[in-house]
Amino acid sequence: MSQLLAISALDGRYRDKVKSLAPLVSEFGLMRYRVIVECKWFEHLAAASDIPELPVLDDAQRASVARIYESFEISDAERIKEIERTTNHDVKAVEYFVKEQLGAISGLPAHAEFVHFACTSEDINNLAYGLMLTEVRERVLLPRMSELIGELETLAADTADIAMLSRTHGQAASPTTLGKEMRNFAERLRTQRERFAAVEILGKMNGAVGNYNAHLVAYPEVDWPELAGAFVADLGLETNAYTTQIEPHDYVAELFHALARFNQILLDFDRDIWSYIAINYFHQRAVEGEVGSSTMPHKVNPIDFENSEGNLGISNALLHHMAGKLQVSRWQRDLSDSTVLRNIGSAVGHSAIAYQATLKGLSRLEVNRDVIAADIDESWEILAEAVQTVMRKYGIAEPYEQLKRVTRGKQLDEALFKKILEQLNLPSEARAELAQLQPANYTGLASRLATRTL
Repeated sequence: MSQLLAISALDGRYRDKVKSLAPLVSEFGLMRYRVIVECKWFEHLAAASDIPELPVLDDAQRASVARIYESFEISDAERIKEIERTTNHDVKAVEYFVKEQLGAISGLPAHAEFVHFACTSEDINNLAYGLMLTEVRERVLLPRMSELIGELETLAADTADIAMLSRTHGQAASPTTLGKEMRNFAERLRTQRERFAAVEILGKMNGAVGNYNAHLVAYPEVDWPELAGAFVADLGLETNAYTTQIEPHDYVAELFHALARFNQILLDFDRDIWSYIAINYFHQRAVEGEVGSSTMPHKVNPIDFENSEGNLGISNALLHHMAGKLQVSRWQRDLSDSTVLRNIGSAVGHSAIAYQATLKGLSRLEVNRDVIAADIDESWEILAEAVQTVMRKYGIAEPYEQLKRVTRGKQLDEALFKKILEQLNLPSEARAELAQLQPANYTGLASRLATRTL
């Protein structure tokens, strides 16, 4: 099918940007993870000495079973879909597919009914999604998060000493440095990345309502919590011992909320950079052949940051909905989570597109030092904070009120600032020190903060 006919922008316009996600979060990916779980559960049961009816697999059999999921390809997924047309049940179709594959392995056809042994569909599903989320986090999202943070750290170091006018409430405020503002975002993003990375991904393998009912009837002597827990751990997941038919998805909500926080900080960054471009603090390098406007030839628009902002908004809308919905299931299970979980790809896909867009935008930025310097030099009134603070040091009455009367709502130049300074009842040495102050050197520890050298 042509990408031009895709309903979703992820599979259409943005397909090339999310192709690394396709084998992980597509229906093909979900099928592959389900096959992995079914096969590994069969292998795990075969290794259990308390289940003599399923002999230990020999080396050749283990290798053949592993090939079922290691060589899983589109034709295998199509076979599962063909089976599903009869079963009208997606997990049962996977079970039948695995049984078919075992039927071709010497010595295993007689033991095929141990595929999906004592399992409810959600035993397979929750572990499949756990594997999916693990790979998406490790292979796609965390590396791109790190790349973003690294670019901001580089920008912070390169611009650590560029004094810049702050704007609290959109108005001139005490100066900072461009690098310090970039470092703020880098550190905020780093914190959320670490929390996103630290969320434990859970799984369960405990039967129809979480009590090992059928397991215990078939093999009462087996320590099923221990055996199932070891299996979940072998998959690289943490065991959730207390569930209904479904793993309750609380960790998914935690994971998605952490991802949404990272995204929201990046969205804040996108908007700030957009605004700095608007006041000409940054130039954007023009790309040969690129068009900024269909009618205004001069335009170089901040489209990458706008693209990122839009995709982050879509991603977070999905993430917040999914986090809220997935924690709720009627009694021991309802099916409303199923269709929601199938949209994991959409949520993380829009995040991935946004990260790439911000990175592209950053690669085109050039700092306009002259504009930044001129802007700060036109706002000497910001030094009123420093002056009234020094006046407090010397016990001068109503220092704030005195400076407020002569500066509030006014824009001062150097001459007017120094005239005001001369009229204040300050000790001569203090006045001399304040006379050396300029907006561009009134940046506190911003340069050191920008380079994390405190």
